[in-house]
Amino acid sequence: MSVGAVSRTAFEISTKFDRAPLAYTLSGVAAVVYVFITYTLVRGGETARRVALVCCAGELAGVLTVGTWTIVNPSAFPDATVWSGFGWGYLFIPVLLPVTGMLWLRRSRRS
Repeated sequence: MSVGAVSRTAFEISTKFDRAPLAYTLSGVAAVVYVFITYTLVRGGETARRVALVCCAGELAGVLTVGTWTIVNPSAFPDATVWSGFGWGYLFIPVLLPVTGMLWLRRSRRS
């Protein structure tokens, strides 16, 4: 998901940022969060686990907020973001990923 989000965002920002700056900026934020979560999970340790848990919660909040915003006011998003429609364009993976991550992080703490 990290590679896909970064690649898509880099292409969109470099080729059509002026068309939908809010959508592409939010896609960029999602990409950065995905990369950071991946980094913390690879790094390991209790501090990294806590940081990843906070990032997953922030990611879920972003998906829910932007997902709702794109449904309530679709004209604010002429182009879709990773979080649009709760991740509709990504088979809802953006809403499932942080939930799965938080569950995994909580379970791995007990191990």
